[in-house]
Amino acid sequence: MTNKISNGMKTKTFKVDFNNRPLVAEFSDLTEQTNGAVILKYGDTVVMATVVMSDNQKEGLDYFPLTVDYEERFYAVGKILGGRFTRREGRPSKEAVLNGRMIDRTLRPLFDRKIRNEIQVVATVLSVDEDNDPDVLAMLASSLALAASDVPWEGPIGALRIGRVNEKLVINPTQEEKEGSDMDLVVCGKDGKINMIEGGANQVPEEVILQAFETALPEIEKLIKFQNDIIKETGKEKKWPEIKERPCETEALFNKTMREKLRDALGEPKNKQDHYLILGDLEKEWEEIATKELGEDCAGHASEYFEEMIDKIMHENIIEREQRPDGRKIDEIRPLFTKAGILPRVHGSGLFYRGLTHIMSVATLGSPADFLVLEGIKSKERKTFMHHYNFPPFSVGETGRLGNPGRREIGHGALAEKALTPVIPSTGEFPYTIRLVSETMSSNGSSSMGSVCASTLALMDAGVPIKAPVSGIAMGLMLSEDDENKYKILTDIQGPEDHHGDTDFKAAGTENGITAIQMDIKIGGLTIKILEDLLKQSKKARMEILENIKKTLPGPRNELSPYAPQIITFNINPEKKGMVIGPGGRTINKIIETTGAEINIEEDGKVFITAMDATSAQKAKETIEEITYEPKVGEVFKGRVVKVMDFGAFVEIKPKIEGLVHISELAPFRVDKVTDIVKEGDSVNVKLINIDDQGRLKLSIKQVLPNGSKK
Repeated sequence: MTNKISNGMKTKTFKVDFNNRPLVAEFSDLTEQTNGAVILKYGDTVVMATVVMSDNQKEGLDYFPLTVDYEERFYAVGKILGGRFTRREGRPSKEAVLNGRMIDRTLRPLFDRKIRNEIQVVATVLSVDEDNDPDVLAMLASSLALAASDVPWEGPIGALRIGRVNEKLVINPTQEEKEGSDMDLVVCGKDGKINMIEGGANQVPEEVILQAFETALPEIEKLIKFQNDIIKETGKEKKWPEIKERPCETEALFNKTMREKLRDALGEPKNKQDHYLILGDLEKEWEEIATKELGEDCAGHASEYFEEMIDKIMHENIIEREQRPDGRKIDEIRPLFTKAGILPRVHGSGLFYRGLTHIMSVATLGSPADFLVLEGIKSKERKTFMHHYNFPPFSVGETGRLGNPGRREIGHGALAEKALTPVIPSTGEFPYTIRLVSETMSSNGSSSMGSVCASTLALMDAGVPIKAPVSGIAMGLMLSEDDENKYKILTDIQGPEDHHGDTDFKAAGTENGITAIQMDIKIGGLTIKILEDLLKQSKKARMEILENIKKTLPGPRNELSPYAPQIITFNINPEKKGMVIGPGGRTINKIIETTGAEINIEEDGKVFITAMDATSAQKAKETIEEITYEPKVGEVFKGRVVKVMDFGAFVEIKPKIEGLVHISELAPFRVDKVTDIVKEGDSVNVKLINIDDQGRLKLSIKQVLPNGSKK
């Protein structure tokens, strides 16, 4: 640690070597009106995290009011970005939203959920280098800012990224290593357990994923030790906000009047609507009893206690008796239904039912020019595959706002996109921009994994040659409060099990391995043994769903929809790109106008022609090939004599391409005068016999004449 006072600014700096790079934490009075703040540096990537807790409780809340924001600054990469007429940061990018959600999922389980004071954590990216990602650094900075602050929190946590290069696991891979990695996992944890997972993989086996978790834990402990050493040195005493205690008579009154009714209600198999209706009636009855017996001030406590007892009884029912709310076995998937080709004019569509979760996904094929540009602080990306997810309020039987996607829609859409990306063909194999839209028509648990399944059907229905079908499943966990070795894993969790359970573990993949994985929990963390069981049981469920998908559609259709555009790709000499475009774009615009095709030419000379019918696309291709034609030695042409000279004749073999037939190549005998053989305007057959160093063509008439011909 170093202390420094410079021009009135007080700083304390702490440093540790992590994965052969220094990790530096700096505390100062820069943001001294916060409850806690730190600037964390790794390489030249710098993130500032701040935490503020309001002095007063927010009245009337029945939830813990935590907000986590991840803020990108364009100056962090030394660029002036943003819209041309704004040139400043606007709404958060997709990556910023996803990173904010990831940090939230890591921090939230370690707060006391009874707190009603608003808490805001803000991670601001100040500087970014090529090798060190700001997202993981932001998670560590948020952890350290909270742990060293006076805000009550049960941290710190450790966080890292883990990849696999040449089948070797790599902690916090550099940019070069990430490009060669077939896995990208972010893993967080504390006390030898893991409490958050986010990542994608290229069909990586479950055993490798588990090995990555095991490899991550010792490194996570190093990061936690670094933070604990800092907290001992500079941490503030925790300032607990007032938490109103419930009357001590609450438990006895509940046990006497309501416990058996609630146990019976949770023990009888029922559908979602009946489940919530019955619980709603019981909660209302309990609140009336509590208000009458314990006073008006107990209404809020009564509702909170009722929720706690649902959690407790549901845990008991499942752990002790394997009794789920809807009567299923703990490893049983709800009834499945799949269908493809449900919409007539779209390019591909799929329908996936899993119980009351119903997803319709639609695939649209576009030209290469339909790519999406994503501009962030690290890169400007051209995406030719995208998945969008919609969650309208009617999907859960409610009214509400429609419009721009919120954090939930962005997060669920990104997870499904991550799951499908490894099986999408390259643009070289399939030169289309692909957009998937998943519509949540009805939701009762894991609509994101339902979107993966419906989207797989839509892709295959559209004729996209995916490498393998993908399925996804959401798993749950009920863990005993008294014994962490006593637990039950639930396959295909629905709403109540998600809400009252301890874990939401999502896994997607093919028969060959995992393509995406995500986990968030409501408890401190999970052991490697529990994670192993989650992976094993989720694989069994994924395979069952895959079989159902393949029965509906075994593989991609052989032909595209007649409503999908036709795309032809070929290459031209990049130096002739200008000839196709023409002065002011006149040549290419004329081809587009004549054929109705869309034409895109890349810098390397690759040409993409998109049209609604094959005839138009072929006509555009032939026109471009004619303009950029490069003759080859040995080819025979029917040409026109354009000029006669004493030493030979110039023949045009293609528009604006001509060559010389030397007098010695006019006929198989001696020619004294060129005009004895050809005249201007004559049509002649010629063979290209040579191209000299200057690109001039040497042609021959005599070499294409029949044997023995005199002309």
